[in-house]
Amino acid sequence: MNETAYFFELLGMLVTDPRTGVLLALLLAAAVADYRTFRIPNLITGGGIVFALLYNSLVPPAWNAGWAWAPAGMLLGFCAMLPMYAMGVMGAGDVKLMAMVGAFLGFNATLQALLFCVLTAGLAALAFGLRKRVMGRMLANAGAAMRGMFWSAIASGKPQLAPAAMPSVGKLAYGISIAIGTACFLVARQFNLA
Repeated sequence: MNETAYFFELLGMLVTDPRTGVLLALLLAAAVADYRTFRIPNLITGGGIVFALLYNSLVPPAWNAGWAWAPAGMLLGFCAMLPMYAMGVMGAGDVKLMAMVGAFLGFNATLQALLFCVLTAGLAALAFGLRKRVMGRMLANAGAAMRGMFWSAIASGKPQLAPAAMPSVGKLAYGISIAIGTACFLVARQFNLA
């Protein structure tokens, strides 16, 4: 078997496995919805979470995966994105989408997928800033946010952010970054690169 056939066989296995195949389909639907409307429907995220929790309970991903495997990943995905929602940087749909990813992947893989998603979102923000010619304003906003959180943490012991004080440079569909980052992680893991 040549290398090209082996490559496509491994990719095919990724898509035909119910766990990753359904996840990839849901991520594609979420990315398309987020691109078109800047919203991710609850039907996608909620349905995905229910499917992942049920499927992972009935068909454990590994012999040592206990009942908490999928809920732990779901909680990690949710909690990792919640601060960004609280700061007004991303929407609730993005938080629920990452929780769905966690329910499919479990705790350890969700940690790795989060790194891919953060890198993808950073590259998307960089491309957005350069394309819209708002990079200076984006950097100024980030600096103001960090200074505000730093000084509020010193003053009250709790970092706070007042996003209304910063002029918006536009909207970025984070659902696309979550979808691309998770897909890249899945492919990297399939080829033993992650």
